Amino acid sequence: MNTFTITSQKGGVGKTTLAINLAHAFARDGKRTLLIDSDPQGSVGLSLTRQARHLTGFHDYLKEEDLTASGIIVPTRLETLGLVTCGRRGDAAPGGELRPRVGRFLSEVTALEYEICIIDTATGLSGVTAEILNISTNVVIPQQAEPLGMRSLPKLLKSLTSVRRTNPGLHAPGAVLTMLNRDLPESRDSAADLRRLLPPEMVMRTEIPRDDIFVKASARGLPVGELQEGGEALAIFDQLRAELEKRMTPAKPSVKQTSV
Repeated sequence: MNTFTITSQKGGVGKTTLAINLAHAFARDGKRTLLIDSDPQGSVGLSLTRQARHLTGFHDYLKEEDLTASGIIVPTRLETLGLVTCGRRGDAAPGGELRPRVGRFLSEVTALEYEICIIDTATGLSGVTAEILNISTNVVIPQQAEPLGMRSLPKLLKSLTSVRRTNPGLHAPGAVLTMLNRDLPESRDSAADLRRLLPPEMVMRTEIPRDDIFVKASARGLPVGELQEGGEALAIFDQLRAELEKRMTPAKPSVKQTSV
């Protein structure tokens, strides 16, 4: 199973929008996909269902030994897409005992034959997010195409370098430019600066525009591609999915237990 952890050093960069619509794109392509909301704010769940705060979810699993991954997965309109909300119990305290629970969760998801796991995380690379990154295969970095967003990039890259000491297999397919406004010179300049500062292989070609349609989709509890007027945005995320598939770390084949 390929795990894509969506993370950023600052909030308001379109992280949740990216997670929801990327998961939807993979699922529409026929991949069995699980979208996990590990952010205690619960933005993914609240964007898709108003009942999210009342559902048992990821942080409940980390705290309660008797919960299973299969027991907290919420089905969606797409047969190939499942959802795990952040849960009712808030942020699980980080610590050495937490890492085995995170690992067990992903192992259970793999056993359920999910092919893609998209994880939306809290801002910053500490706490539960750090534990998730320690066992992820890929990290995707949404980079806001605005001057303030650019200032957080060096700190994020430094933090990822530290994470890779623990998880040398963590692969970064590239930063994704988000909230890009081509009509605004400052936004265009920020996008150009990012592409100038980083090698081409570290920045995805696909760009996510700043568009009111994402607000409309969230208000209706839907991925943008489910809106009648969402065809253009749907094509953008499908293009990003295809680009990520070419760049992602190949999934390791699962080992099945056999009795002798």
